[in-house]
Amino acid sequence: MGVSTAAHQIEGAHTADGKGPSIWDTFSGIKGKIQSGHHANHSCDFYNRYGEDICLMDQMNIPNFRFSLAWSRILPKGHGQANQKGIDYYNRLIDGCLERNIEPWVTLYHWDLPQELEHRGGWTNRDIVSWFQEYAHLCASQFGDRIKHWMVLNEPMVFVGAGYFLGVHAPGRRGIKSFLAATHHAALCQAEGGRILRNALPHAEIGTTYSCSHLEPFRPTLIRDHGATRRVDAILNRLFIEPGLGLGYPIADVPYLRRIQEFMRPGDEALLPFEFDFIGIQNYTREMVKYAFFTPFLQAALVPPKKRGVASTVMNWEVYPPAIYHILHKYNKYPQIKKLIITENGAAFPDQVVNGEVNDTQRLHYIQEHLKQVLKAKQEGVKVDGYFVWSFTDNFEWAEGYHPRFGLVYVDFETQQRIVKASGKWYTEFLNPSPFWTSPKNRGGDAAAAL
Repeated sequence: MGVSTAAHQIEGAHTADGKGPSIWDTFSGIKGKIQSGHHANHSCDFYNRYGEDICLMDQMNIPNFRFSLAWSRILPKGHGQANQKGIDYYNRLIDGCLERNIEPWVTLYHWDLPQELEHRGGWTNRDIVSWFQEYAHLCASQFGDRIKHWMVLNEPMVFVGAGYFLGVHAPGRRGIKSFLAATHHAALCQAEGGRILRNALPHAEIGTTYSCSHLEPFRPTLIRDHGATRRVDAILNRLFIEPGLGLGYPIADVPYLRRIQEFMRPGDEALLPFEFDFIGIQNYTREMVKYAFFTPFLQAALVPPKKRGVASTVMNWEVYPPAIYHILHKYNKYPQIKKLIITENGAAFPDQVVNGEVNDTQRLHYIQEHLKQVLKAKQEGVKVDGYFVWSFTDNFEWAEGYHPRFGLVYVDFETQQRIVKASGKWYTEFLNPSPFWTSPKNRGGDAAAAL
């Protein structure tokens, strides 16, 4: 059990101590790309306040902290000369966690590609594989003596889809050619990062994470909606896991994916698989899919919660706890997967400070109900072995800026004051190994003990 964060979303200090610009630093400076013109230049100021926040985690009984390394803080130009001050910062962070018996779980890449590499094509350039190799080697050598749990990529389908096909995330590129090139190169890096970590750190646990949405046909009686659902599933849920398991890209369900072969070289099929110790599942919602003739490539569209009249979050994601249960069963069917860990689950709701407190009952209920679903899946034999809340604090939520608040801890971004929300107080008690487990008031203790 633990909490998750990402470097660009919490650190701030965007030019401090030799850090180079990332694609999100650049993208956030383009008018109209981020809601309200927000940026992460300061965000939660975690770079300067990490000691206070780790202390707060300790007070909240949080035993595991998932965070990412900022590539451009360690290698300002993406490759070449390392930034010792950036390395020193992460060493202090890691040591600070361990001093308080908080286990650090490190993600190598959480979307913040060095801008210098994007100038050279970014994820569409095959050279990204060698750049990523250099970065992974450096991180393993600098931090591997203390980090037992690693994740290679965070949600590759999101950063290639939103960043290189739809253009709504950094670096803002669009088009099927960019998307396919970025997809293949990210899939190669996914496996190559795993191999580098395995060779350098044979005793570490190595995983990678995927965004996963439980999908259902909007009109169950229509065959075309079922077909559309299969195609969306192939892209959203299977595009990276299956080549990583040695199954290849899901071309049979989305024939247009054959064009990815334009970016493949002889021997690439053998380079795509890697035997991860665990797969990180990041689920927030369910999506309903309908056939849409005019939608290119997929002939499918998602039906938003508002049109269906169901409860949703600030992100316009349906609140549907059984989604995480179904996703766990779905991935559990892959015999090659050794273990599943929920590396992100949470929700954004309108949070208000009233008399110095944040009574976020919707989030509290969301987490409780999702934990019940995770425990249900585990009791049915699903190999799920952990759960991380997204997120520890409110933070910069990418293109949505600071409007959605996901944190267990409220952040006043003007004063940097932290307030533990009602959900955070509940999670604190939930994680406390005490007689609380047997209390009839405990709605999730069994899940914590099991996970």
